[in-house]
Amino acid sequence: MELRELSLPEHPELHEAVHDMLERAHHEDGVEPLSEQYLRGILEASLGHRHILALEQGQPVGILAMQEQAELCVHPACRRHGIGSSLLRAGRDAGIKDFWAHGNLVPAQHLAASEHLDASRELLVMSVEGEALERAACTSVPDGFRTTNLEQSELVEPLQEWLRVNNEAFSWHPEQGGWDMQQLDQARQAQWYRADDVLFLEKQGALAGFHWVKRHGDLSKGAIGEVYVVGLADAFRGQGLGGPLLNLGLQRLYEQGARKVILYVEADNKPAVAVYERLGFEVQERHVVYSAERAENF
Repeated sequence: MELRELSLPEHPELHEAVHDMLERAHHEDGVEPLSEQYLRGILEASLGHRHILALEQGQPVGILAMQEQAELCVHPACRRHGIGSSLLRAGRDAGIKDFWAHGNLVPAQHLAASEHLDASRELLVMSVEGEALERAACTSVPDGFRTTNLEQSELVEPLQEWLRVNNEAFSWHPEQGGWDMQQLDQARQAQWYRADDVLFLEKQGALAGFHWVKRHGDLSKGAIGEVYVVGLADAFRGQGLGGPLLNLGLQRLYEQGARKVILYVEADNKPAVAVYERLGFEVQERHVVYSAERAENF
């Protein structure tokens, strides 16, 4: 086996084989091995991702996709041969300390334990469908507020306002906070992006909050919807707007045909998890970050 560090956008001849490996892992495990951002990093050089491939006879049998953190996949037919350990150690040698385990599957737990990594973060995927979704997909707009979207907004600089509210709402968040316009523009380059799915709650020419929803395909043909990002401006906190803002996106997705909606939430955000559970959301998947930092302190 050979380990090769490269930037996959510069090697289109490998794209088909890498995506085939990822699809096989998804079929075997029931969970996507790489998140959307890291999948985009395989094709889009502007994201600046680095990659380490495990190759056998020139064919990919494992991948470590790296940015500030890393995500790893090993071909199902080539597991239990030390490929995962080799990729993880190569990532640590490259300066990576945090590794995502999507689904937190038992083999990933064993790999983390064998490499003395500790769980440092847990992200839940929660879903709602059926009658619970139908009940939640009903919005009551508070007096003095209006709903619109990025495409139809009459704000003077809607993109700047969206960016400002995002950074106020996620000042604490390791991925979603501290964005600049370039990062927002990159996010808007996603294939599924639609300006009319960025929903705004406005009051007297000010953006109070937004709910960005995502379509995982054609909703009318059974694709799921996603509560992608919900953000509330600092000036409008404490006014009971979180519920209406959440329901606004659920209503949008339901009216467009979605019959199942997912969202991602930090496991330690107990108040948010409780709100989602009251709406009928249930935990579907668990994604865990395993970190080397603690181990290196001993």
